[in-house]
Amino acid sequence: MTKSPRKAQQAFQRGLAALTQWVEREGADRSVPRGHGEPIAVHGEAEPVTVKLGICITNTKTRRDKLTTDQLDALRKLGVGWA
Repeated sequence: MTKSPRKAQQAFQRGLAALTQWVEREGADRSVPRGHGEPIAVHGEAEPVTVKLGICITNTKTRRDKLTTDQLDALRKLGVGWA
């Protein structure tokens, strides 16, 4: 079963928010460990949501041929070399 375009976009946005926090805190040169979870604030949620950022990055890289130009640009701005 595949994700709907809306769900896929939502998942990408959460991953992007988590990566943005990571880069602001750790810098763009530091790799995200595969098992790292990054808590982010999500509109409408009382508690932070933890994004499995290391896995998210791996999955996004694997599926990069399906990303839009805007998504790739957003990743490049955060220093993601393969984007």
